[in-house]
Amino acid sequence: MADDQGTAHGNDPRPGLFRVAPVAGETTSSLICRIASRYGMEAKVLRACWKWRNYPPGHEGGGARADAEVLLNAAGRQLLADMCGVEEDALARALPSWEEGDTKLRAEDGDPVGLWRICGAVAGPVAFGCRLCTALRTGTALRAVRYAPRWERACVRHGRWLLDADANQPLEHLDLRGLPEVVAAQRRWASVARRAVRAGAEPERVFALAQAVVARWWEQALQWERETIWPQRLHQVAGGDAGVDLERWRIVGRDAVVFPEVVAVADALLDPAMSELVWTDSGAGRPRALPAEGMFCRRLGERLGRGWLGPLAATDHGGPLIAWMGSVIRLRRGAGGPPGYDNDPWWLRQEHQAATMAGQLRVLGKEKKAPGSGTMWRAAVPAEQRRLITSAIDSAEEQLLQLRGVQTGPTAEVARRLLRGLGHSAGLIENAWKRTAVAAVNGGVPLEEVARWVDLPVEVLRRMLTADRQEDDR
Repeated sequence: MADDQGTAHGNDPRPGLFRVAPVAGETTSSLICRIASRYGMEAKVLRACWKWRNYPPGHEGGGARADAEVLLNAAGRQLLADMCGVEEDALARALPSWEEGDTKLRAEDGDPVGLWRICGAVAGPVAFGCRLCTALRTGTALRAVRYAPRWERACVRHGRWLLDADANQPLEHLDLRGLPEVVAAQRRWASVARRAVRAGAEPERVFALAQAVVARWWEQALQWERETIWPQRLHQVAGGDAGVDLERWRIVGRDAVVFPEVVAVADALLDPAMSELVWTDSGAGRPRALPAEGMFCRRLGERLGRGWLGPLAATDHGGPLIAWMGSVIRLRRGAGGPPGYDNDPWWLRQEHQAATMAGQLRVLGKEKKAPGSGTMWRAAVPAEQRRLITSAIDSAEEQLLQLRGVQTGPTAEVARRLLRGLGHSAGLIENAWKRTAVAAVNGGVPLEEVARWVDLPVEVLRRMLTADRQEDDR
């Protein structure tokens, strides 16, 4: 265990300093906060030792973001190394953002300078670290924030699911001690990732596709009377009963609850025997439409312990699983895909990506504040439409957060890339709200009420929906 007690050692190049060891994958901002705590001061007081080129990012409703990251110039990194009593080489190995300041603050010399960023725009998604593991590593059970892919969120040692740090919610982890299958799935993922590499696929892309498939089922599962496993797990991670705040717990607990199925689906999609079943279902050399009772989906349901799931999965047209099956079939036939599609089986369309916890919580918060929202909205709008608009808004807001994190005077290339992403997200949102408006009207919500939700005159909304319907009929 790292010496964090402030004693001086003969080999320590900085005797007399508290030694605060970094956690592997930790954000630089998190390390600064832990150093401040070790010195008995607030983080903002310690951060005053650097000159800052911008302000720390906050949540929309106020409050500091746990996924805020800092980039430091050479002098700033030297100062941090002095403060924590750890060599710069060791910090460079532990902190993924350590070298990022070289490109952003290269012109800064002399004074220690820092720049605020969002972690997702620096080195990927971040999660809260396990405090018990942090205590074993550093000697103090303080909060740490780490860059961690979404397939490494279960702490096997302590039975905890580590939550995303980019969401404005108070929990750092969920208790998995009553869900050994989730911990077992974490152990199993390592072998699935190795299988992906042997198959020439990137493990992160395989995981993303499997997560998208299962997250889509999760949205539909409220209507599945035969689904009993997920509700039991959800109540478990919610401390025994999620009913008091079910919508929120379905967002916060989703990734932990469905993780065993995500790993199982990833394993199934990598299995050549399963791909062969897809080929057989398609008619092989004599093409036909995929049947609702196809062998692939039936076998997939059995592997998930849900023999009844097959027909539901097979008829979920427009989802990521059917898209994967189509790619497998086209590759076997040597046929090109339709416009806008790719024959890479692991290519995941943006609208199929699983919405993040942060994005869903933002949408839920806005729904609760919006007039006319609530149970009527939930009852009238199908889960598929809610998922589509949530994903679109999530994508747009993430692009905006990245744009805000760009240093003043961004390069043309950065601006072009971000604006193209925003333009695509805007198109998805426009399509999503129109489809949702149609679903609400078809579900019996008065047109006047829908018009109030979308802040449009009734006649304008009527003309827009009529025009879209006529275009669809052509």
